[in-house]
Amino acid sequence: MIRTVAASLLLSLGTALIAISALGLIRLPDVYHRMNSVAKAASLGVSCVLLGVLLLVPGVRTAVVVLVAVGLQLFTAPVGGYALARAAYRSGAPLAAVTRYDELDGRAGEGRDQPGGREPG
Repeated sequence: MIRTVAASLLLSLGTALIAISALGLIRLPDVYHRMNSVAKAASLGVSCVLLGVLLLVPGVRTAVVVLVAVGLQLFTAPVGGYALARAAYRSGAPLAAVTRYDELDGRAGEGRDQPGGREPG
């Protein structure tokens, strides 16, 4: 009984986090905010769903599979989000109007004198 309730809470929390991540993907102003939303909320959401499944289907095999999947998810999602955001920055994707300043200007591996560099202003 308690295990089922805990699993239901984890599954609901994970589903809510994934839904919030999807909403952020649609509503946020630029690619950098979207990458942040998806990398953080979705990875935590998938981890909660997998842990909820572990509570519903207990067993050694399930525990091993879920722990490996959670570990890979928590490692690859932030790294992938970072790589995609860096690629977007290097390709010149514009910052949102609400962004006050560009902390990477001139420090992201390309300067104004190199091809692909950002012009100040």
